[in-house]
Amino acid sequence: MRQNLLILGGTSEASSLAHLISKTEFNATISYAGRVERIRQQPIQKRIGGFGGVDGLTSYIISNGITHLVDATHPFAEQISQNAILASQNTNIPFAALTRPQWQKQKTDNWYTVPDIKTAAAALDCNPKRVMLAIGRMHLAHFYKNPQHFYLLRLVDRPLEPPAFTNQVIEVSRGPFTTNQDKLLLSKYKIDLMVAKNSGGNAAYAKIEAARQLKIKVIMIERPVISDRLTFYNPEEVVQWISLSG
Repeated sequence: MRQNLLILGGTSEASSLAHLISKTEFNATISYAGRVERIRQQPIQKRIGGFGGVDGLTSYIISNGITHLVDATHPFAEQISQNAILASQNTNIPFAALTRPQWQKQKTDNWYTVPDIKTAAAALDCNPKRVMLAIGRMHLAHFYKNPQHFYLLRLVDRPLEPPAFTNQVIEVSRGPFTTNQDKLLLSKYKIDLMVAKNSGGNAAYAKIEAARQLKIKVIMIERPVISDRLTFYNPEEVVQWISLSG
């Protein structure tokens, strides 16, 4: 039977995999949760929107004859990753994750590592600072309890309703960015503290390098631990795995 791949996307790694898959004989669909307005063009079929939990994803896999499932979502998309594990078990199809290696602290980094978003927000219970929240838009509300700070938000899409910070600036732009671009941004707004997720990979690393060079403290949020899955770190390995497990 011809392989029919479902890629749970939303990352640069997912896009790279889609381009590789388009050059093979495999059928493939890349799925987006629909949380950003400007979705990248892809060389394979795409769908937009949630599945409706584990049962919905299981039903989609069965009804569309999916033979392989790849979770290439953001390392912090814990719920969909757990749903993918359970749906693959329900349907007994080959399943793997495509993700990025975590960033490792360098000698000159000034990191304060925390386990989750809530702990990061609690760490801002301090005197006023100029903070870059490099966490996307989904969890901004956790930081509303500390309105004493200036907040710089860099978002892919402008929110329909502005976040409820007293003092904020929103930069709407899509990366990847260079280290020099991020140094200019941090310097322009006189940022002295950054909150970031340990997303890993190269696409979002410029801000971490910029913070290192400018000696800015980073509250680094550890990524959730997601077990019980085969994990790859480059798209070529995924294509080879699909070929061998067909």
